[in-house]
Amino acid sequence: MKKLFIISLSLHAFIGIGAICGGGGAILDPSGESMGISTEILKNSPFDNFLIPGLFLFIVIGLGNIVCAITALKKVYIQSYLTGGIGFTLMMWIVVQCYMLREINILHVIFFILGFIQCINALLIAFKQKIFPLNYIFKGND
Repeated sequence: MKKLFIISLSLHAFIGIGAICGGGGAILDPSGESMGISTEILKNSPFDNFLIPGLFLFIVIGLGNIVCAITALKKVYIQSYLTGGIGFTLMMWIVVQCYMLREINILHVIFFILGFIQCINALLIAFKQKIFPLNYIFKGND
């Protein structure tokens, strides 16, 4: 079980720090020039610049993962639900981003996989803790 919390903590810290840096860059320069990205890639999205996506990346993905890292460090009882929620949020963020940009690059694939790993890790933690809903599904395996 300790390994699962270490995996969770590591993933949350890595994703959280990266999202805070990326989101912070988009917030500070919504034109994307300092990041070497043109707003032209947003032509199929509802956004004219990177401010709103940057805020989402910074607050939801970045700070959300940092909060989850703290819960993993403290081994908070509901940590598996938080990890699963933020992992699923990351996967949906990537899907929506790919749809809006009309492209998929290697970073999209990597971060989708990391979100998926977070979800699987959350299920494993919940299974080991025997917390709802898994305790009802596997009730006969005690």
